[in-house]
Amino acid sequence: MMIESNNPASNGSPDNEDSSPLRAWLAVSSVTIGAFAFVTTEFLPVGLLPQIAHDLGVTPGTAGLMVTTPGVIAAISAPGMMLGAGRIDRRYILIALTVMLLASNLISAFAPTFVWMLLGRALLGASLGGFWTLALAAAGRLVKPHESARATAAILAGVTCATVIGVPLGTLISELASWRASFIATGVLVAAALIAQTALVPSLPSSVALRFSDLVELVRRAHPRRSLLMVALVFGAHFSSYTYIAPFLLRDAGFGAPSITWVLLGFGIIGFASNFAVSTVVGRNLKGALLTMVVLLLTALVTMPLLKHSAFAVTAMVMAWGVAFGAIPLCMSVWIQRATPDLPEAGSAMFVAIIQVAIAVGSLVGGTIVDRAGISRDFWFGAVLAILGIVAISRLSATGTEANVAELSERVGAE
Repeated sequence: MMIESNNPASNGSPDNEDSSPLRAWLAVSSVTIGAFAFVTTEFLPVGLLPQIAHDLGVTPGTAGLMVTTPGVIAAISAPGMMLGAGRIDRRYILIALTVMLLASNLISAFAPTFVWMLLGRALLGASLGGFWTLALAAAGRLVKPHESARATAAILAGVTCATVIGVPLGTLISELASWRASFIATGVLVAAALIAQTALVPSLPSSVALRFSDLVELVRRAHPRRSLLMVALVFGAHFSSYTYIAPFLLRDAGFGAPSITWVLLGFGIIGFASNFAVSTVVGRNLKGALLTMVVLLLTALVTMPLLKHSAFAVTAMVMAWGVAFGAIPLCMSVWIQRATPDLPEAGSAMFVAIIQVAIAVGSLVGGTIVDRAGISRDFWFGAVLAILGIVAISRLSATGTEANVAELSERVGAE
């Protein structure tokens, strides 16, 4: 999620302490609805995977491509969108990305074959990376500077609510009607966001653009590079396994479909609470908070296959997993901000790209393991990635300022 250094579009005296007009906050709300819809669409297949796989005649592992495909494309579109956008008005780009999301949901809802489903998911990926590159930047520019933090929090609330409400609600709609109805319902939500954005989001001209040289400079530095590797390992650990949590609960743990819906809802609710709880300590002990959460993730991944015959134990471990992943994105985001203090735009773009690569590769490798060796082995593969992530965190500093200064000094001296 990239933040551009442009002046707010909604006010002429950015430094006064007056509140932003209602229309500005309604514009922020329209972007928040878009964030909710994007995240719900991205992870909707997680709760619907068994039904979609059955109806479209593919294995659960192959069905995991519904998560892999948008991840691959979003990883490219995250930095690519800003490199190619130049100074195009961000309002038009935001609306175009929402139109693409609507098309993705409709194609997925009426897909006659799995190939058509992947086409719809590919369209999601193309819009997803660009949306996260622009969403927080737009939020900060829609209101006055002293309220930008509240606007940013509102956008992130849409993400959290999608985890808590969107994905479980999609699963519930699937149980009451069909998985196609879940995509149609999400499409209706996207249409509402599109109408609101068209009516409320003002012009957002851009005076700066991300340069390719910024990305090159970032990956040349040891600390940011290792931090991004750590992000890839931890997110890979999560998504290589979480993509197949519904088949695990259904086939390995013997849960019924209604129970799966409630368990996933619990995962989201406890993750929501964890996000806010950890936000109070992450500034004081970032490394400790992140290590604790990844160790909790590791515990869940190792324990669930071993205790799969105990519904209580499995449910408890899913809740522990929810606590872990409710906080991990927040910790990682703060970590990358600290690792790239002088290149925030490049750091944010690469952060989004690396997460999407982890989602894509993790779900792809996980799907291969599921089809060839079973879901339990896939969870243990995720545990191995989590262990590597713990090792990477342990060897890194929670701030890259000193490391970056030292590297820059060495280069200046060499020149």
